[in-house]
Amino acid sequence: MSITTAPPSAPSPAAEPPRGRSDLVIVGAGIVGLAHAFEAARRGLTVTVVERDWQPVGASVRNFGHCCVTAQRGDQLELAYRARAGWLEAAKSSGLWAREAGALVVARSATEMAVLEELRTERGADTVRLRTRGEVAAELGRAGGDGDIEGGAFLPDDLRVNPREAAPRLAEWLSIQPRVTVVWGTQVNGVEEGIVHTSRGPVHGDRVLLCVGHDLDRLYPQAAEEHGIERCRLTMARVVAPEAFRTDAAILTATSMLRYEGFTAMPSGPRLREEVTGHSPELLDVVANVMFTRLPDGTALVGDSHAYGSTAPPFEEESTSRLLLAAAAEVLGAGELRVTERWQGVYASSGRGPLLVRDLAPGVRALSVTSGIGMTLSFGLAAATFDDSLAATA
Repeated sequence: MSITTAPPSAPSPAAEPPRGRSDLVIVGAGIVGLAHAFEAARRGLTVTVVERDWQPVGASVRNFGHCCVTAQRGDQLELAYRARAGWLEAAKSSGLWAREAGALVVARSATEMAVLEELRTERGADTVRLRTRGEVAAELGRAGGDGDIEGGAFLPDDLRVNPREAAPRLAEWLSIQPRVTVVWGTQVNGVEEGIVHTSRGPVHGDRVLLCVGHDLDRLYPQAAEEHGIERCRLTMARVVAPEAFRTDAAILTATSMLRYEGFTAMPSGPRLREEVTGHSPELLDVVANVMFTRLPDGTALVGDSHAYGSTAPPFEEESTSRLLLAAAAEVLGAGELRVTERWQGVYASSGRGPLLVRDLAPGVRALSVTSGIGMTLSFGLAAATFDDSLAATA
């Protein structure tokens, strides 16, 4: 296959579907759909991507840009490591910003530190590198010292990308590949074996992948309902980062540990939840993950809260945003953080499992990440799909 290594200076969006038949039609140009397009193109397949909007604007650009590898467990851990390799390959090909910057987990109590020590025992000292309180404070650029820090752990296998640029850049690059067509501004109205019916006419393919996240209920409501798919709303903000905060590593806290099974499965995991419930019930009330990541321009992304439902009301409580910003500022040892942007993230969630992989008709598969780790798993899912190692339910 001939691969073009440099993306154009500006995208040339295709608004008309190809007239011929593709090996694969992908519905949805979020990161899961684009990762599958990238993997398919690498394997020499012809691909058509159909997207209702004119650029990626959903969950793939509204997140922290943190590929959270180490905190996964079981099958998700294996997929996350495969995804890590895929991200680095995509970055090399497309020129998108990606850093093997890792993640720094800040421990502010003996219990939090115990969880990290137990994870180090399970995974090894190369994968979980314990840090002293002074080392953590220096990494955060804290002017106020380390008095409220117990220690921490650096997770070198975690990866950072810029969520504002990653999916759009990858889509731009894919659009100039000889075997790939990206069709923007095109609504999908229905799918059957070999045909995707769109607002611009039929798109034909030997195989169809529906990578539409929570919007699966717009096309196959019964499948979405059977998997219990809901919309999870996030409160997020972009802030001017403190001058001394310069690390590209993702910064995680105790509430972050409560979000991932890699941490909660440790012997001290239940005690950690009890402890956070005791001192910060207001954070658990909004299902907080107090974390932040620095963008290449020096600003920082701060969040986030989680609220679940069948739809996503657009209204956000200012008190929730202020709570998250104050918690982040406390970890940074900074004063009030100056906000430059706020937004609502929305992704697919289900209490019945982290993934929906379901064959809906001959040659038609729906694939949604229903656990908030689409950026983490995307390229791993794509590799597994084409290796036929990702089990589907009928």
